[in-house]
Amino acid sequence: MAADLKSDSIFDLMGRFLETDEGNELQKRINLIYQFNIAPKKIGIDEVSYTVNLKKGKVTKGPYEGGKPDATFSIKDEDFVKLSEGKMNPQIAFMRGALKIKGSLSAAQKFTPDIFPKPSKL
Repeated sequence: MAADLKSDSIFDLMGRFLETDEGNELQKRINLIYQFNIAPKKIGIDEVSYTVNLKKGKVTKGPYEGGKPDATFSIKDEDFVKLSEGKMNPQIAFMRGALKIKGSLSAAQKFTPDIFPKPSKL
């Protein structure tokens, strides 16, 4: 049984963000499919997959079905949270091995922090 991941709520927010006008613009601009493998503690162990489909504007739990995603990211849960909050630079995370990428590097580079919904400040 996989642990509750902090990333769950981020993917949930991301899914809702993609339904907004701003989210729609982003989809049209990027138009790629990403898979995220989120590990509770160590990359490669007990990973939970999410698919961020920017062709259809949907975020789903589970690996991408329908071929290969344009890029797959593997990252620890806590690092994904830091990445989404802008507290971790994706390039530095990649160079340090905290973020692993499979598939197209150019597609991976299009997954920018804009895709992460900003927590609303109340």
